[in-house]
Amino acid sequence: MDYFIIAITTFAGLAFHGWLFVRFRRWADRDLALALAGEDPGRREWALQRLAAAREAKVKRRELQPWLERELERYESCK
Repeated sequence: MDYFIIAITTFAGLAFHGWLFVRFRRWADRDLALALAGEDPGRREWALQRLAAAREAKVKRRELQPWLERELERYESCK
């Protein structure tokens, strides 16, 4: 019975840390997109939409910043 409690507690701790890791990465990606967008509300909304598109397109994390910068340049040219 003791091993069962230890196993459940260990699994719960690992799952919680994994959830926190994913949440922190999402928050960091969102902060990156908003920082690149600046103070313009329209541009910020566009950046968040493009971030969602990057997630769907499975853009790698190290390629995310240049990808977002290119997308924000597209926003300026479409405006």
